[in-house]
Amino acid sequence: MLTALAASKPGGRLLELGTGAGRGTACLLRGMDADARLVTVELDAQLSAIAQTELRDDRVEWVVADGCDWLAATTEAFDLVFADTWPGKFTHLDQALALVTPGGFYVIDDLLPHPNWPDEHQAAVDDLLATLRARPGWVTAYVDDASGVLLGVRR
Repeated sequence: MLTALAASKPGGRLLELGTGAGRGTACLLRGMDADARLVTVELDAQLSAIAQTELRDDRVEWVVADGCDWLAATTEAFDLVFADTWPGKFTHLDQALALVTPGGFYVIDDLLPHPNWPDEHQAAVDDLLATLRARPGWVTAYVDDASGVLLGVRR
């Protein structure tokens, strides 16, 4: 899905919050054209280093920083925001959504219950989904498959 969404934004600016070891980054890069650019933000320097080693690509700006701090400081606009970590999803949601251009995508995953979730996490997911579905100026679609994905499009 990330590959297809990235392909829909020729020359686009994409943002990934939570690089991890680069799985989502690789999907985004596969869909991006030569003119598209990706900023990917990861708190853990070791994880970022793994992704950078495996995915050498001039279209990527690798940022090692706390996503909360980064979101609070940026005013850049993006055609796609993939929030794969707490900042931009469970915290700093307003800041992440404000970065999405009209017609742009906001994507989150890991929304289906998982055995290692703390007891209170399901309530946080339910609240997040309700907030996004009711948000004015957005159209959302929920995919109850894989890890659970919500796709939002800014009007």
